[in-house]
Amino acid sequence: MTEEFKSGFVAIVGRPNVGKSTFMNRVIGEKIAIMSDKAQTTRNKIQGVMTDKDSQIIFIDTPGIHKPKHKLGDYMVNMAENSLNEVDAVLFMINAEEGYGRGDQFIIDRLQRVNQPVYLIINKIDKVHPDGLLPLIEQYKEKLDFEEIIPISALEGNNVDHLVSVIKQQLPEGPQFYPEDQITDHPERFVISEFIREKVLHLTREEIPHSIAVVIEGIEPREDSNAVYIQAAVIVERKSQKGIIIGKQGSMLKEIGMRARKDIEALLGSKVYLELWVKVQKDWRNRQIQLNDFGYHGEDY
Repeated sequence: MTEEFKSGFVAIVGRPNVGKSTFMNRVIGEKIAIMSDKAQTTRNKIQGVMTDKDSQIIFIDTPGIHKPKHKLGDYMVNMAENSLNEVDAVLFMINAEEGYGRGDQFIIDRLQRVNQPVYLIINKIDKVHPDGLLPLIEQYKEKLDFEEIIPISALEGNNVDHLVSVIKQQLPEGPQFYPEDQITDHPERFVISEFIREKVLHLTREEIPHSIAVVIEGIEPREDSNAVYIQAAVIVERKSQKGIIIGKQGSMLKEIGMRARKDIEALLGSKVYLELWVKVQKDWRNRQIQLNDFGYHGEDY
C-alpha cells in the first residue's frame, strides 16, 4: 500500500431496474450481483470490493427504493435507506431511457436528508441519442444539488473508469478493510443462492412474480470426487408456481440447475453437483419468521 491509501464506502441507490447490479459487476470485474430485467431483483445489501494499489472502494448495491407492498418490500426499502447513513458517497442511478419518474422523487426526498456527497449517475446512455441527455440533466439539476452528474453505460463500460476516478478523488485516507483478492463480503452460500434465483427469474419470465426465495440446504465438498455437492430449495407461494418451476417432466428445473451450475462452478473453481427441489410456503413474504429463515432478518432494518 502507498502512504496515501484511500478507502471508503459508496452506496448505489435508484429505482428498481436502473442497472445497479450491472454496474457493480462491471467495476468489480466479476459477477457477484444477479442481473434481471425484472424490478426489485436485488433483495439484500450486496457489498462489492474494488481494490487497486492506492485505494479500496466498497460499493453497496442496495435493493431498489420503492413504495413497499408487503413485509419483504419493507425490508428491502429500509435496507436501502439505512445504507445511506453508513457511507462516504452516494451514487443515485437513473435510467436514461426512462427519464424522470415519480419513483425518482420518492428517492430524492430521502436524499435531501443525506449529508454525504450525492452523484447523479445517468446509466444506459448507449440506449439514447446524446441530444436527449442535456434536457434530462437540466431536469434533475433542479431537483437536488448534486456533487457531479456523470453519464455512463454500465453494460458497455462507457465512462465507468471516469466515474471510479471521480469517486477515488473524494474518498478519505483510510485502511484496507478487505484483502486485495476479496471481491465481496457475502459468504459463498449467499452468492450461490442468488445465482439460482437469477436463473429462475430469467427462465420463468412473467409466469413467476417475485414470490420466490432460494435456500441452500447443504454444501459438502467431496474429496473422493474432487467436487462440491450442493442441495438447494426453491421456495414459492403457490402450488401452481411449483408446477411452472418444475416444468414438464422436470424440464424447467433441470434447465435452471444446468445454468446455475455453470456460474457456481466459476465461483468455486471446482466441479459442482447441484440438486434442486421446489417447496411451497404460502404467503412467505408477509411472514416474519419465514423472512428470517430465508435471510431477510428483521434486525437489519
